[in-house]
Amino acid sequence: MKQAVLLDADTLPNTNWSALSALCHLQSFGTTAPELVIPRLLDADIVISNKVLLTAEILQQLPKLQLICVAATGTNNVDIQAAKSLGITVCNVRDYATHAVSQHAIALLLALSNQIVSNARAIAGGEWSESPIFCLLKHPIRQLHGLTMTIIGFGSLGQATAQLAQAFGMRICIAERPDAEVVREGRVPFNDALAKADVVSLHCPAVGSGFLIGATELSLLKPTALLVNTARGALIDPLALAAALRSGRIAGAALDVLTVEPPKASDVLLAQDIPNLLLSPHVAWASADAMQNLVDQVIENIHGFINQQPIRTC
Repeated sequence: MKQAVLLDADTLPNTNWSALSALCHLQSFGTTAPELVIPRLLDADIVISNKVLLTAEILQQLPKLQLICVAATGTNNVDIQAAKSLGITVCNVRDYATHAVSQHAIALLLALSNQIVSNARAIAGGEWSESPIFCLLKHPIRQLHGLTMTIIGFGSLGQATAQLAQAFGMRICIAERPDAEVVREGRVPFNDALAKADVVSLHCPAVGSGFLIGATELSLLKPTALLVNTARGALIDPLALAAALRSGRIAGAALDVLTVEPPKASDVLLAQDIPNLLLSPHVAWASADAMQNLVDQVIENIHGFINQQPIRTC
């Protein structure tokens, strides 16, 4: 029976791997420090990794390894070219969290537009108790109906978020890629899409070394615009965003992702004086249903590989 090793089980708590027992023997580790990767994988035929790095140098020292199962959609933690040159198959998981991520994007938007956090803090501080009227109207609420949501990245996640936004009566604007020479039917030039937006929601991968949303792009937004990012932290220039929020250049932002995760305490976006910034700790993908869906896809990938019919290969 093949030997499988899960390097970072703590990223997938309370999930059921029992179906894997008929396929291989699984050894799980909650976390794996870089210096322990090779020792733990020396006898492994299969490795399962969410975020643990599998570099060319590491893979070259693992002659038994046949399959890398990335327990995520993004495969930037694996040297794909090195794996191919060594004859190691790489599989990932796809569209496992469509409902969870789109729900979280809308939850962040509602928290911003309905001032959920600000009102909760005001109540905790005694302000409602001291109000001369029955309600507390310190933090104005903005209605989503009739507003325009610009979506950047219109794959399954962008489409699912658009459907939820439309249920609130929002108009949808699909942004074309910023470097596109031709604007596809149904899409709007990137800069024009930013200028039209009351809300910008990001659902695209981070490509290259530059930021997709920097000071120039933020300057194109309406002062009343809201920015939501459930995609990748590297899409937004954190210094530019902090400056835009402090100056009132945009009205608010809600992020589930940062450029470095977990963030250092000194991260510019953890400063307490940035107004109308809402952060969540990279959990948009992490509903119980989505995590089990992910695990089930990993098991399917292993089943396909063992039966010499690999699926979701990268």
